[in-house]
Amino acid sequence: MPQTALEIHNVTVTYDRRPVLWDIDFSLPEGQLVGIVGPNGSGKTTLLKSIMGLVEPSSGYVRLFDQPLDEVRSRISYVPQRESVDWDFPVSVRQVVRMGRYRRGNMFSRLSAEDKRKADEALEKVGMSTFADRQISQLSGGQQQRVFIARSLAQEADLYLMDEPFAGVDAASEDAILTLLRTMKEAGKTVIIVHHDLQTAREFFDWMVLLNTRLVGVGPIEEVFTADHLREAYGGQLTILAKVGDLLKEREFPVREEQFRDKP
Repeated sequence: MPQTALEIHNVTVTYDRRPVLWDIDFSLPEGQLVGIVGPNGSGKTTLLKSIMGLVEPSSGYVRLFDQPLDEVRSRISYVPQRESVDWDFPVSVRQVVRMGRYRRGNMFSRLSAEDKRKADEALEKVGMSTFADRQISQLSGGQQQRVFIARSLAQEADLYLMDEPFAGVDAASEDAILTLLRTMKEAGKTVIIVHHDLQTAREFFDWMVLLNTRLVGVGPIEEVFTADHLREAYGGQLTILAKVGDLLKEREFPVREEQFRDKP
């Protein structure tokens, strides 16, 4: 029986007294690839930040491996949105990945030979070893994303939280990241990903958390990724969503959130 990796109990988050997440309550088992999906502004990134303690809930609590975050922080790794990172900071690929080997309380200590070896292994896993001495600003978007995932891997966590790791990446990087995520799952890791592409969500994930401020559905992908749930999550876009199920089965074209904007 899988253990519970994440428990979110009655979490509400407000910005300027407006609820961004409202009474979110669910748990996720260990060893799954989980997609957090919903329309723009539905609270996906806020949910991830709440789990990481970067946003303080107005009510409710989060537990990881049945412990408060501070008790298990070393087992949790976070990959933020690429747009939130200052890519002009003068640091090499190797230096970025080695940051994953520092722990709280030893940020100013020297890394051991073992730490450096683990960082090099992580770079190799994402196919970026040949770029180790390059400045991070000189990489493509997909390469930058792979480097940040390597930093996360170097941490050797048990639960990985990733905010839009596939956004803006090329096809080669997407394939490399997906292969890596599946390998992590096979190793018993839990990976939770904010994602925006409805078509690939069905292909990528075992479980889904479907949001629109409130929780619409959570569970195995085949139970949550249904036309009824999608209509509920995407509200006013019923006309285009009426075809979603058939389109996804036929793989006619990728359905992305941008297509739902400004629709009647």
